[in-house]
Amino acid sequence: MIKAIAGAALVLLAVPVAAQEPAPFAPDCTAIATFLDRAVTEGRTVGATALVWKDGGERCFATAGDADREAARPIARDTLFQIYSMTKPVTGTALMQLWEQGKFGLDDPLEWHLPEYAALKVADGTNPDGSPILREPRRKVTVRDVLRHTAGFTYGPEGPPQNAADRVWAELQPLSSTNTLAEFSQKMAQVPLLFDPGTHWNYSAGVDVQARLVEVLSDQPFADYVAQHIFQPLGMADSGWKRTAADRPRLARIYEGENGALAPWPDDRLLNANFMGQPMTMGGSGIVTTVDDYMTFARMLLGEGTLNGVRILKPSTIRLMASDQLDPRIAPANRSWLVGKGGGGFGFDVFVRTAPPATPEENRGSVGEFYWDGYPSMLFWVDPAQNMAVVFATQKLPFDTDLHRDFRIAVYGVDYTGPPGD
Repeated sequence: MIKAIAGAALVLLAVPVAAQEPAPFAPDCTAIATFLDRAVTEGRTVGATALVWKDGGERCFATAGDADREAARPIARDTLFQIYSMTKPVTGTALMQLWEQGKFGLDDPLEWHLPEYAALKVADGTNPDGSPILREPRRKVTVRDVLRHTAGFTYGPEGPPQNAADRVWAELQPLSSTNTLAEFSQKMAQVPLLFDPGTHWNYSAGVDVQARLVEVLSDQPFADYVAQHIFQPLGMADSGWKRTAADRPRLARIYEGENGALAPWPDDRLLNANFMGQPMTMGGSGIVTTVDDYMTFARMLLGEGTLNGVRILKPSTIRLMASDQLDPRIAPANRSWLVGKGGGGFGFDVFVRTAPPATPEENRGSVGEFYWDGYPSMLFWVDPAQNMAVVFATQKLPFDTDLHRDFRIAVYGVDYTGPPGD
């Protein structure tokens, strides 16, 4: 009997280490808290918070620094953040609810639902007088194009206009805070396309077109629709567009500048960034929320459309939104800066990872994750392979890709490339 036990022990010892079951992944909460503290101490941001939800429960929550340095107000659990483009997945969710109801088809021409886009033209050079040379697009813009940034729309110039389409944008100012979404759409339809639909990925005001579609298809103001069909059912009481000065004591200030020399936005700029009191409700920006509220939204996505018994979308719809929708014929050179997000493509209003990290410089993450970020260095992602959702909140400009890369290392570890078998 003793010999048999000894023999079994020798067999176990002889099993190669590589063949043994790897330890399951668990986020390192200490590493996350240390990262946040160091980021503030080193002047990379003034304040930040992170929340990790995994395997059905909260796993890590940490804060560091201030929501308002000048007021000596630290980041708190109920701090309000302006999330900018992290608004976009909320808008896409609203539109896809209407798709589930049969209000439109993904490959419907956009003009079927918004007739102002029937006369869209492609800018194909410039006349001697500076006016655009226009031609017919090779095909119509579809709703699918609007959802995946392949319509050929612009977001307007960041500096002086460099092409005919952006010159028209600069003249019309479609996203002016004084426009309604209906007025935005009428002006946007006059801006020439940069490219033929379906040939390029180009980040654009297409998500604001999505918001206008929600209004037309639901016969309801966009913000009201989102509140009734997403925020209220999920219990996101701290989320919305139009806020008042009463929210100021909880609102995180935005800081801008080089690391170690971050200057605060004054109150008038801080509040105007949310178009307070203005007609515009953007689909691509503008939501103010807390880290807990946005995690509620992320958990709904992780739960394939359902949270706490409330169904927002069907599982098949979430999988569709979180699948790469880009035609392989759209070459990397025609995908703008999307290629810098990692090995992947784009779904409906989210980046989709289709390959594990290929270099040490690439963001850590799992194949199948989907995510988006926001202008003041905001970030969230959903990692179905690890049954995990993560929200990272800060208010630092300019947008800091290094901060995101380092935060992901804190969550996953420097060598993470995905679960075994990826």
